[in-house]
Amino acid sequence: MTRVEKQTGWRLFVRTIIGRAYPRVVGMQREKSWMFFDVFLPMLSVSAYVFVYRALRAPEEYVGFVVVGGAMTAYWLNVLWSMSSQLYWEKETGNLALYIMAPNSLMAILLGMALGGMFATTLRAFAVILVGSLAFQVHYTIVSLPALLAVFALTMTALYGMGMMLASLFLLLGREAWHLSNLAQEPIYLLSGFYFPIKSLNFWIALGASIIPLTLGLDAMRQLVFPSGAMLGFLSVSIEIAILVVLCIVFLIAARLLLDYMERLAIREGRLTESRR
Repeated sequence: MTRVEKQTGWRLFVRTIIGRAYPRVVGMQREKSWMFFDVFLPMLSVSAYVFVYRALRAPEEYVGFVVVGGAMTAYWLNVLWSMSSQLYWEKETGNLALYIMAPNSLMAILLGMALGGMFATTLRAFAVILVGSLAFQVHYTIVSLPALLAVFALTMTALYGMGMMLASLFLLLGREAWHLSNLAQEPIYLLSGFYFPIKSLNFWIALGASIIPLTLGLDAMRQLVFPSGAMLGFLSVSIEIAILVVLCIVFLIAARLLLDYMERLAIREGRLTESRR
């Protein structure tokens, strides 16, 4: 009889991440039509903004801003619907109790879901950039590849940290999670500057919007891939990188504290209440 070794500590954490990421990666291969709609539908909104900018004779870099922003919307939607609302939907389907009782960390479960979703999201974002760049003849001039990769990694870390934090809040708020998800979608498009330079907003509004990782992440990436990006940037890339590091730390710590609180609440009450706390 084969003896199964019990996993604990960091090994259990890593295996949990792999176990939760695997279904999402494999699931995308089973319904290939999703990829078509994931690319085609975002391209409609990207095309609309491109035609508006060209009708207004805006600088050609604005077309590139729209293409990059359109690609990054995929990550925000993944965080909003596949992470922030995830625990609430798991509760509705009856899986949350199993997650609470399991010996692994809720943070590892959410992180696995995030990484699995990020795989499909990255394919969609790459396809949007590829199709948009070819269709609208966008040219890129990368100033610093290491800085660009660092900005992207920090943005994703902070963004998914925020998603894990919101997952606990949405769960504690109960049925209002669905309404909050719908409410947050469009304002983030505006405040994060998906289709225009965030510098166009009032300084204090842009500064307040910087709590959303995508705001500074997009601004820094545009400065690093377009010749006139620095002139249209909100803050310098070095400052934005420093703020993203702070956001990573704050959101990850807040996510851990809120997930621990939610787990203690579930154990103490034997259920997760729908009422606000």
